Amino acid sequence: MENPGAPAAHAFSEADRAAVYQAIYSRRDVRGQFLPDPVADDVLGRVLLAAHHAPSVGFMQPWNFLVVRSPAVKQRVHDVFRAANAEAERLFPDEKRALYSRMKLQGILESPINLCITCDRSRSGPVVLGRMHMFSMDLYSTVCAVQNLWLAARATGLGVGWVSIFEQQALQDALGIPHDIVPIAYLCIGWVSHFNDRPELETCGWLPRLQRQAA
Repeated sequence: MENPGAPAAHAFSEADRAAVYQAIYSRRDVRGQFLPDPVADDVLGRVLLAAHHAPSVGFMQPWNFLVVRSPAVKQRVHDVFRAANAEAERLFPDEKRALYSRMKLQGILESPINLCITCDRSRSGPVVLGRMHMFSMDLYSTVCAVQNLWLAARATGLGVGWVSIFEQQALQDALGIPHDIVPIAYLCIGWVSHFNDRPELETCGWLPRLQRQAA
């Protein structure tokens, strides 16, 4: 009889473990492969529920999820992106600037769903277990929710693209978010034609993947 206290007693089955690693290794930042097909509410609800089950310091769960389907709101956000993108392009040296200008860095208008994940830094009050000395832990906790959602979406077959080229206050104003609520991630979500074998920034030569060895 298997010892329930043995180290491997709580491990997933080989097939389940392989599925977890497949989601991790095949997750991609999607920009240009979105299909116009709608995403059903129950499908979106499942990936949002996965995000809600992310770990959070002090169990404060500081995240909120703002779902954007309105073409008019998407256009406002896209305008904010365009202004920030033009500014960002000017900051790179010439050889990088040319490559930067050719890359597609968002799918705001093409994706059926946009999702803004925010962090309410006042949640649970001024004193939160585990955050007294490292106040930014609420921000990091919200990033864990982003990752949970991204992996659940990949396992479902949904593509996700993270857009971060925004001036923060302009994005808050475009979405009607109070300025004390921090936007952590603006995600483009939808069904896709395909997932790339490797990240686009790797294949286009922006940066190489750092070589890591398993311990």
